[in-house]
Amino acid sequence: MKEEIKKFFKGEAENDEKTLMKYSHDASLLEVRPKLVLFPKDSEDVKNLVKWINENKEKYPDLSITARCAGTDMSGGAIGESIILDFTRYMNKLISFVDNKITVQPGMFYRDFEKLTLEKGFILPCFTASKTINAMGGMFGNNSAGERTLKYGKTEDYILETKIIFSDGNEYAVKPLSRLNLDNKVAQGDFEGNIYKNIFELINKNEAEIKLAKPNVHKNSAGYYIWNVIKNQNSKNFSDSDFFDLNKLLVGSQGTLGIATEITFKLVPDNKHSKLVAIFMKDLTSLGELVDEILELNPETLESYDDKTMKLAVQFFPDFLRAKGFFGTLKLIWGFMPEFFMLLTGGFPKLILLAEFAGDNEADVNEKCIKLREKIKHFKLKVHIVKSEIEADKYWDIRRESFTLLRKHVKGMRTAPFIDDIIVRSEFLPKFLPELNNVLNKYKLTYTLAGHAGDGNFHIIPLMDFRRSDTAKIIMELSEKVYDLVMKYYGSITAEHNDGLIRTPYLKKMYGENIIKIFAEIKKIFDPRNIFNSGKKVAAASVNGLSVERAGTKEYIATHIAVEHDTTHKI
Repeated sequence: MKEEIKKFFKGEAENDEKTLMKYSHDASLLEVRPKLVLFPKDSEDVKNLVKWINENKEKYPDLSITARCAGTDMSGGAIGESIILDFTRYMNKLISFVDNKITVQPGMFYRDFEKLTLEKGFILPCFTASKTINAMGGMFGNNSAGERTLKYGKTEDYILETKIIFSDGNEYAVKPLSRLNLDNKVAQGDFEGNIYKNIFELINKNEAEIKLAKPNVHKNSAGYYIWNVIKNQNSKNFSDSDFFDLNKLLVGSQGTLGIATEITFKLVPDNKHSKLVAIFMKDLTSLGELVDEILELNPETLESYDDKTMKLAVQFFPDFLRAKGFFGTLKLIWGFMPEFFMLLTGGFPKLILLAEFAGDNEADVNEKCIKLREKIKHFKLKVHIVKSEIEADKYWDIRRESFTLLRKHVKGMRTAPFIDDIIVRSEFLPKFLPELNNVLNKYKLTYTLAGHAGDGNFHIIPLMDFRRSDTAKIIMELSEKVYDLVMKYYGSITAEHNDGLIRTPYLKKMYGENIIKIFAEIKKIFDPRNIFNSGKKVAAASVNGLSVERAGTKEYIATHIAVEHDTTHKI
């Protein structure tokens, strides 16, 4: 297969043991070994590869392409059994940057992207906590979100246009269409036109059921996000420039519907000033009401972490001193004194909330912080307005580095991200979080809980001993119980980390049989021969009579848990 591909492929093709082992993993707990890893030079390489796969699907029935960028996906979305297509080596360039619109190739790392945007005073506000290591194609594929999503939304809100290679091997520009332009597109009668036609008809035909199935949470990455494709569904206004936007479906689809080769983002001005307010809660009884009152003041972010995370930070304090410099270290040590005192006196709060306010005027930002402190006085909580950026960094370091600390310092145990991205509405948190802790504590697991409190989105990372023979059994049992609890409170099993291999089998629990059939139909419309990232979003099965691997099932998860590999990702 490698030699056949090299005849038309300008980039590199590698299948040595070291490469295959590296690409058997992303940041999930799974291990899936590919047959070949390709590094495309340009979109022509990708188009030619897709066409070759179509021509050779009967010869190699399990052929598929898993598009991959930085490999920081925690769901197993960036691993597969056939061909891995890595964009970071070559397809990582800036295409254009005009005003607040920037077009890049998918393999550009966010850290390089942000340098470009900040030079002009702009930022992409849906950046993730892993922004130092993740790439732009992954943000598009997962519909990524982060600290500022509470105010600014997810990646889907910043996609203006893309270039996508569909399963016919051709590259198409995808952008919002008016009703008239949609009708013209459908009239083409070709592969592209039929995609637009069939998706439009599928959504219209199932409009009521689709509307009823939409998760009532602030953000959701589970399944195909079919709710925002058609704007004003019953509108007859042919001049409406964004009546139909296929990118709303493609973003977050994890490369299962097509492969992005260029992505155009819109940016927002970066705020000049910001200030953090730390709020310490001894119990969670008033959490829902507290979050609602904080949100009335429109904070930039509202993040949180639990007492286990705080204790971990104090216990392994030296890790926070690295790269701070002598004076920075002294200031950080002084800043941590209240936390050391809390540890000694046993008075750690159950939850720490971080509310950040931002703007162009420092006085206005300070006033918002003071207003928040006054507004929530009746809760009788300890509230601290930070005095410096270094002090604020202390709290952000704890929030962002808890996963790494947990992974590095507990001997013989491994971080296991599999229930790492649940979300329920904030009013349910006072009941939901204690019930969640009860479920987890029955398995006597060490874990941290942190996340986006303003959204009700929490990241749970347990530590597990993968040498135990019952580890896979515990993972499967705990997934069922946690997702049952999430459904009880009308939430989503994944707010921003997406489905991949680890959650695809649980989509039926969340959506029911009929919506799962709609997802399968969407996959068939775009990818009738199942050549794109098989087993994610829709379980793999026979396609056109051809046998393929059975990814996307609970049995598949259980048999592909990595025994010796550890992840190095931050949430």
